[in-house]
Amino acid sequence: MNRRILVVAHPGRKRATDALEGAIEALTELGTEPVTEYTHGVTEPVEAVLVLGGDGTMLHAVEMTRGSDIPLLGVNFGRVGFLAEAERDDIHVAAKALATGAYSVEERRTLDLIVTYPNGSTEEGWALNEATIERTYPRRTLEVVVEVDGHTLSTFGCDGVAISTATGSTAHAFSAGGPILWPDVDALLFVPLAAHALFSRPLVLGPRSTLGVRVARTSSTPGTVVCDGARVIEVPREGLVQVRRGEHTVHLARLTNSTFSERLIQKFSLPTKGWRGELDAEDAEA
Repeated sequence: MNRRILVVAHPGRKRATDALEGAIEALTELGTEPVTEYTHGVTEPVEAVLVLGGDGTMLHAVEMTRGSDIPLLGVNFGRVGFLAEAERDDIHVAAKALATGAYSVEERRTLDLIVTYPNGSTEEGWALNEATIERTYPRRTLEVVVEVDGHTLSTFGCDGVAISTATGSTAHAFSAGGPILWPDVDALLFVPLAAHALFSRPLVLGPRSTLGVRVARTSSTPGTVVCDGARVIEVPREGLVQVRRGEHTVHLARLTNSTFSERLIQKFSLPTKGWRGELDAEDAEA
């Protein structure tokens, strides 16, 4: 059986779709069978995934291969591309690495969640980056009751809350004022969004904790759970969302041994010199 590699491109980015043909040609020349359509558990398995796009495209590819150990290698055609390993000029380098197995694998934790409705029925969801619980009606205040391991911690009104993995700490949670967690930190991050409360600071929970968010009966709006910005579950008043560490991990292919600190500096263009710039020896002694 031929070694099969899935290629996923962002359909709305012309540069990504234009690069798709080149990636397919490169993989074919390297002796692999590139495929562009894949349904996990239905079609023949693939060895790896080459993703052409931004973080949204990576999250879509993660959803396609969820529950498997298939590594994903991202080539950034977006803006930040925090999950990507290579830039758009390195497509052939990325294709060769997947075809020859010249990459390492980094595991990332996920979230599992259960929504329990007032009638006792449930619905499940999951996320790699984060699950946000948002107000359904934009001009209303979402009132939530926050629980940790079944014990009520606080209640407040807000626009919503974000619950993320370490991977997702650089996404929605970060933009809402949460801390950045290094990828090897096995924890849940809870960040209120525009909360009307004195106690509305981010929380970091241990890997065995379960975080519960209940939409209060008195809330002026029901809630909506959004997983990785894509999958939606409606949460009525008195509905409970419970989030814990996910059963499955995601495997990201890495081409270099660069540190997470280096990735932060590159992706966020962080300054690494003093605001006054470099001083020559004579100025430094003054």
